[in-house]
Amino acid sequence: MEKRYFKEYSYRLGRDMEFVTYGTTGKLVVVFPSQNGRFFDYENFNMTDVCAPWVDSGKIQLVCPDGIDLESWSNEWGDMHERLLMQERWFSYVNEEFLPSVRAKNGSEAAYGRAITTGCSMGATHAANFFFRRPDIYDTVIALSGAYDAYLFFKNTDDPLAYDNSPVHFLRNMPADHPYMDLYRNSNIIICVGQGAWEDELLASTRELDAVLREKNIPAWIDYWGYDVNHDWPWWRKQMPYFLGNVLGQP
Repeated sequence: MEKRYFKEYSYRLGRDMEFVTYGTTGKLVVVFPSQNGRFFDYENFNMTDVCAPWVDSGKIQLVCPDGIDLESWSNEWGDMHERLLMQERWFSYVNEEFLPSVRAKNGSEAAYGRAITTGCSMGATHAANFFFRRPDIYDTVIALSGAYDAYLFFKNTDDPLAYDNSPVHFLRNMPADHPYMDLYRNSNIIICVGQGAWEDELLASTRELDAVLREKNIPAWIDYWGYDVNHDWPWWRKQMPYFLGNVLGQP
């Protein structure tokens, strides 16, 4: 599995941003870090190892942007609007700078199609948010133990940018004839959560998203794992290859 590291200036964020890619051919899998995490965490927690068969067979490339949660989602004492503006700048960076850069470097034909988003914990929150906001860019989400209500992080605000980053809210109000509806229905939506330790709030959020998707007749695989399944990397290392196998077939 070929690994490549990059550091490039982002005009949207006004700083250098680091990222790493694994593999050079196949469909892009954008891997978002967990809360306050970094672009190298997926490898450090051995998630790249469990995805390696699909990378080595050329089916996918793992592409891992850096996060800025400490300036946005996690910055609970910061100015609310500035936190949300930073989230929007990062959202734009990933879609408009990071992805084109990755495609230019690893430009196999499959890399130019709609991409997969994935992540664990807060990474799953980001993965779902990116997918539901831009199904024209992404056609698959594999979200493991995420929260899908932005107001859990941006509390007591009426800032419209919070709504824009809260799938359970903007999906609930999305009109039936919105063009994204057909894109959702022709995508792979996989939302997984355990029912063990440290999953309570995320389990409730997953159930809320489940209800909204059912109400909108958007097919999704909402997978509730057992009461022994904790909010931790050993379980995510089991879940990710299971879902990759179901979406992509065996490597």
